[in-house]
Amino acid sequence: MSGISMSEARVATENGARYVQQLCKHWAHKFVVQYTARNGRVDFGEGRALAFAVSAGHLSLLAKAPDGDTLSKLEAVVADHLKRFASREGLEVNFAPVML
Repeated sequence: MSGISMSEARVATENGARYVQQLCKHWAHKFVVQYTARNGRVDFGEGRALAFAVSAGHLSLLAKAPDGDTLSKLEAVVADHLKRFASREGLEVNFAPVML
């Protein structure tokens, strides 16, 4: 039986809106992307997706994948990209499972 695996991260930053825009523009050349100044979504295909939400002092990330292994890989890719774009901030990106 296959299911959907999800995880979330809440990253402390005052620059969340900038990072949403940078990440979405970065992935737009290859994937379906939607974003505004406060939210974003990237559909990586094959059941993999990432949603962003900006709030005061935080950037929230919600990752979805068809299984745990794929989710772990997606988390690593997202964290790596976010840390590179925010290299001056030294962000901590820690995903935690979402129970459905």
